Amino acid sequence: MSEERLLAEVHDDFGVIRVYEVGPYRILEFGEAVEQSCVFSADPAWLEYDYTRAMLLGALCHEAPENALFLGLGAGTLTQACLKFLPLEDVEVIELRPDVPRLAMEYLGLSDDPRLYVRIGDAVELLDSAEPADLIFVDLYTDHGPGVGHLAWNFLGACQKRLSPGGWLVINQWATDDGKPLGAALLRGLFHRHYWECPVKEGNVILFVPANLDQQLDREALKAKADALAPSLGYSLQSLLDVVREAS
Repeated sequence: MSEERLLAEVHDDFGVIRVYEVGPYRILEFGEAVEQSCVFSADPAWLEYDYTRAMLLGALCHEAPENALFLGLGAGTLTQACLKFLPLEDVEVIELRPDVPRLAMEYLGLSDDPRLYVRIGDAVELLDSAEPADLIFVDLYTDHGPGVGHLAWNFLGACQKRLSPGGWLVINQWATDDGKPLGAALLRGLFHRHYWECPVKEGNVILFVPANLDQQLDREALKAKADALAPSLGYSLQSLLDVVREAS
């Protein structure tokens, strides 16, 4: 068992942020031992957890995304993966805590990519000033669980409206004990039951929400894209694709 080594500790208005090194991995932690992200130091674009891989799978629903908006950065592994494997030209990130992107760049391998633009502030408040995007990722977690945006009807609806035509909204949603996403009734009403769910072993459910009711999830096209990407990724997304289901 590798020894845990503390690399950084920061106290801000929201609590404590720590970065640990454990063997070949670096861990971003909020509060008292609440792990937010895990980075493979040799390849910061490597997605260690199924929930981040499922979010990447959701991104592949779009035929050729040119821009993306990330609401919540964490260590930036998903952002790095999308910059590396998708044909993105512009990526905007809105992150609540100013020290998170700084620590991500200093300790967690987040690259200073010219396509990447990071804004500090509350995603719920700043969404209206963000550029429309082909892909929008919602991953707003604190050391106490999902942020208020994950259950805010107006905010989630505004995220969908911020999508460009043909765009996809990918939400890392908390799961309840019955395996359904938190706020399932709200989500079904808001998105007219027209979205897809991908449950993951970490206990979350990733939602793939299209910009409009005419869009469908093309499983064959999604499989082809995932298979083509697998050699570059170093892992397969097939086990996640197998469990994707229509909104329950």
